Amino acid sequence: MECEGHDSEGKTYSSTKEMWEEEIGGEAAEAQHRAKEWYTKGVGYWEKVEASVDGVLGGYGHVNGRDVKDSNEFLVDILGERLTHNGHLVALDCGAGVGRVTKNLLLKHFHEVDLVEPVSHFLESAREKMKVGSQSKSVANHAVNFYCIPMQEFTPDEGRYDVIWIQWCIGHLTDADFVAFFNRAKVGLKPEGFFVLKENVARDGFVLDKEDHSVTRSDSYFRELFKQAGLYIYKTKAQKGFPQELFPVKMYALTTEPPAIVQDVSHERRSKRRTKKSPIM
Repeated sequence: MECEGHDSEGKTYSSTKEMWEEEIGGEAAEAQHRAKEWYTKGVGYWEKVEASVDGVLGGYGHVNGRDVKDSNEFLVDILGERLTHNGHLVALDCGAGVGRVTKNLLLKHFHEVDLVEPVSHFLESAREKMKVGSQSKSVANHAVNFYCIPMQEFTPDEGRYDVIWIQWCIGHLTDADFVAFFNRAKVGLKPEGFFVLKENVARDGFVLDKEDHSVTRSDSYFRELFKQAGLYIYKTKAQKGFPQELFPVKMYALTTEPPAIVQDVSHERRSKRRTKKSPIM
């Protein structure tokens, strides 16, 4: 994806290639070593953050309710359209953080939820929240597996998941690992399963955050990477009601087969920029 962008310190880049070569190098051996440094620094940033909803949302804990509301509406519509079976539903929460999305959204719809999170104290906080005694006694739904592993190293069990939910974490992956992750994760989907990616979206090009080592990509940048990963957009929707100073946020439902019609249920467009860190879950 050749597009212009800039970083959080004001430096501009003529292309994604230029940016990635500066961040992780161009030669294979160098890139492998420096990519490890990139990921270590990214996790290191979040290891200093408090394991709370406000912490993982970058001081914007008050958006939690609206975020969950819009996510729920998006998810419910697609579940009704795609999942024709009434069997045992299982979801995977990638970049699960303290379990905010698992607890407030996924456990309301899925019998089992697995969590993937590389920051150990976030995952331990999630585990505490999901103990059997603290989960709803009115339903059998519960969190099952807690994987303390980064997404670029994770491979799901074959055919386990109806939905793989990825929110506010994919920006930490390089383009190559973004594509590789989805290619591995496809095997984890059931036949009618799908991905949901919910992420900050740059107005155009990309924005590199030099502090937390993440990249906010534009819609066209995302679409190019989806194409490279062999994914198809089933439905999209813009998040509403967030503070003006934050990046726009968009939800993408992605499938491994082409849909008859791509549905865009967004009713508003915003062009805003972020002033604080990308939240994670």
